[in-house]
Amino acid sequence: MTRYGDSAVGWNHFSHRHNIKKCSIINAAVSDKVDRHNKKTKEMEYWGHALHEGKNVQFVVKVQYSRSTRDEQRSAPYGETIGVVTAYCKNQPKNRCPNWMNG
Repeated sequence: MTRYGDSAVGWNHFSHRHNIKKCSIINAAVSDKVDRHNKKTKEMEYWGHALHEGKNVQFVVKVQYSRSTRDEQRSAPYGETIGVVTAYCKNQPKNRCPNWMNG
């Protein structure tokens, strides 16, 4: 699940700060296996790669699989989880994904 969120978490966070504006980017990562799972904090990372004209960009989708965020500043309705907290491109300036990923 990806919530609208705000400037710190969710769609509003990563679509502005990290230039991920397509659901297909998130779906590509979370449809595969979990690449890193912290069972104590219930945080998971999914990793993906985007290729374009010989360029390879690794992106990360972080998911909070609990009812509240780690800092307990935000919570989901009873019986639901926070879901996608952020997504970004690794090794890119300011972790912003290139525009071609949104094409």
